[in-house]
Amino acid sequence: MTTQETATRYHELVNQRKFIEVQDTLYAEDVVCQEPEKAAAMGFPILTNGREAVKAKGIARRATIETTHSYTCSEPIVAGEYFSVVLRQDVTFQGKPRLTLEEVGVFHVKDGMVVKEQFFY
Repeated sequence: MTTQETATRYHELVNQRKFIEVQDTLYAEDVVCQEPEKAAAMGFPILTNGREAVKAKGIARRATIETTHSYTCSEPIVAGEYFSVVLRQDVTFQGKPRLTLEEVGVFHVKDGMVVKEQFFY
């Protein structure tokens, strides 16, 4: 797949909230996920290496959400081996008030597979 095809498929699956399918079909085995420094304060690692570890982190994070009121992924912007999206979610975490989260995800694609994802929020 080209970077554009990978980005289009990512967008389609994420808007359907098929996160595991995204990781199983679009992520390289040795993918790296980089979160901002403040992720550590929320109990999540800043760097996660490997598809299975990235999947486990996502599952753990989603388990802290009591209710997802809405979740959207913007159309991807593609440049060379990279694409980016804006992710917005209106959620209620367990035992916390409802809030809206926004983040930018930047994805590096090689040979049709995401080899690195980095989030900014």
